Amino acid sequence: MTTSSKSVLKPVSTRARAQRRVVLTLSASQLLSGVGNGAGLAIGSLMAVELTGSNAFAGASTTAISVAGAVSALPLAALAVKRGRRVALSLGYFLAGIGAVLMMLAPVTRSFAVLLIGAALLGVGSAANLQARFAATDLADDATRGRDLGLVVWSITVGAVAGPNLIGPGSALGASLGLPPMSGPFLFSLAGMVLAIVILNIGLRPDPIMLARGFDEAAGHPGAKPAVGRGRGSLATGLSAARQSPGAMLGISTIVVAHLVMVGIMSMTPVHLKDMAATPGHAMHHGAGDILVVIGFTISLHIAGMYALSPLVGALADRMGRIRMMLASQGMLVAAVLVCGLGADSQAAVTTGLVLLGLGWSMATVSGSAFLAERVARERRVLVQGVSDTLMGAAGALGAAGSGLLLAWLGFAGLGYLCLVFILAVTPFCLRELARQRKS
Repeated sequence: MTTSSKSVLKPVSTRARAQRRVVLTLSASQLLSGVGNGAGLAIGSLMAVELTGSNAFAGASTTAISVAGAVSALPLAALAVKRGRRVALSLGYFLAGIGAVLMMLAPVTRSFAVLLIGAALLGVGSAANLQARFAATDLADDATRGRDLGLVVWSITVGAVAGPNLIGPGSALGASLGLPPMSGPFLFSLAGMVLAIVILNIGLRPDPIMLARGFDEAAGHPGAKPAVGRGRGSLATGLSAARQSPGAMLGISTIVVAHLVMVGIMSMTPVHLKDMAATPGHAMHHGAGDILVVIGFTISLHIAGMYALSPLVGALADRMGRIRMMLASQGMLVAAVLVCGLGADSQAAVTTGLVLLGLGWSMATVSGSAFLAERVARERRVLVQGVSDTLMGAAGALGAAGSGLLLAWLGFAGLGYLCLVFILAVTPFCLRELARQRKS
C-alpha cells in the first residue's frame, strides 16, 4: 500500500471510530434522559386537571413543554455551534433536572404556576433530546446517516417507556418520603437527567461538531465553519437558508406536521381514558389507582412505537430512500387517526391507534431529519436544524393547546379526524419530490 493510500485511509478510520463513540454516548444519555420526558407526558395533563379542576387545562403542561422546546431550540443550536454539542446538551438536561424538581413540588404546593414552570424546563430537556438526533449526523456519512440517527432516537426507548410505567413505583417511593402520589415519579426523572449529564461530559470529548469541522478543513473545505444568526434574526436566517436549499422545507414540513398530529392526539389520550373510566357502566370503569396504571401502560406503548423501531426505520430510509419513507409515515399516521377515531370508545383500539401514531411519528422524524441534513450546506446545517426543532416545538405547543378545546368541542374521534387534514396536506409535495427524483 502506498504512502498516499495510507494518508487517505487514516482520517476515514479515525472519523469512523469517533462516530461510533459519539453514537454510543448519545444513545446512553438519551436512554436516561427519556425517563423524565416520559413521566412528564404521562401525568402532566392529569396534574394540570387536578390542580385547576377543569379538563380545559389538560393540555397546559404539554403546551408548556412544547413552547419551551420551541423557544430553546435555536439558542441550544447556537450554543452547540459556539461551544459544541456536549455543552448544549448538558445545559438542556441540567435545566430539565430543575424542572423535575419543580414538578415534584407542584402537587405539594398546589400551585399551577409551579407546574407550568417545571413543565417548561422539562421542555428544554426535550429540545436537547431532539438536538441529540442531529448530533448523530455530524460525523456520519451518507450511506449510514439514517441508521445512526435512528439508533440515537431508538436509545430513548427504554427510558421513555419506563417513565410512564414508573408511576406506580414512583408514587410508592414518593409516599415513603411524604410526597403526593404524582410527585414521586419525578424522583426518577431527576436521577436520569443527572446521569445523562455525567455520561455526556465523559463521552463527548472531543466534541463531534469540532471534530467534523476539523475533518472538513483537513479535506480542503475551509468554509465548513457553521454560521449562527443573532437574536430574532436567527429564525429568519435559518428559514432563508432552508428555502434556498432544495427540498429542505419539505423535510421540515414532514417533521412538523407529524409532531403536531402526534402531540395533539397523545396529550388528550390520558384525559379521554380517564373520562371513559369515570363513565358508569363502561368496561373501563375502574378506581383512580387502576386508571393511572392503564394510562401509564398506554402511553408507554405509544412511546415504544415512537422509538423502538427507529434503527429499522433509519436503515430502511437509507435503503429505500428518504422520500418513500416520508410517504410511508403519512400513510401510517392516517391509519393511526382512523383507528383512534373509529374505536374511540374502546381502550384496545385507542391503545392500538396510539402505537401506530408513535410509529408514524418515528418514520417521519427519522427520514425527515436525515433528508434535511443532506439538503442543507454544512455551514448552515446546525442553524436550519435548530429552526426545524423550533417549528416542531411550536407545532407541538399548538397541538397541545388546541387539543383540549377541540376535545371538549369535537370529542376524541373528531380531534383525530381533524388531524387528517394536516397529514394529507403534505402528501402531494412528497409525491412531487418523488416524481422529480425519478426523472433526474
